Amino acid sequence: MTITEILTLYPRISIICFSIVITLISTLVTMWLTNQEHLRELKKRQKEIQKEMKDLKPGEGKYKELQTEVFQITGTMMKSSFKPLLITMIPFLILFYWIRSIYTPIMGFGWFWYYLGASIVASTIFRKIFKMA
Repeated sequence: MTITEILTLYPRISIICFSIVITLISTLVTMWLTNQEHLRELKKRQKEIQKEMKDLKPGEGKYKELQTEVFQITGTMMKSSFKPLLITMIPFLILFYWIRSIYTPIMGFGWFWYYLGASIVASTIFRKIFKMA
C-alpha cells in the first residue's frame, strides 16, 4: 500500500494526525527562533499597562502614552513571530497543497475543519507543555 492509500482508508484520523504533527513542528520552530523570555516580559508589561488603562479615561494624556507603549510592544511581538512564519510558510504551503489533493475528493472541504480543530487544540497543548509565551 502507498501512503496515499493508507491516508484515504482513515481520512479523519489521518488528517488529525497530520494536524498534530504540523502543529508540533511549527511550535518547535517558533520556540527555537524566538526569545521566549523576552516575549514573556513583553506580555507581562502589556497586562500591567492594560490594568492601568482601565482606571483612566480615553483621551487623557497618560492614557495616550500607555496606548502608544502597548502599540510598540505589540509591534515588537509581531516582528518576533514573523521569522518562524517565513521559515515554515513555503514547506507548509506545499504540504497543504498535497493534503488538499488527497482529502478534497474524499471529504470535500470538510477536511479543513478537522485540520483546524485539531490544530487549535494541539497548539494550545504544545504551548503549555513547552511553556511558551
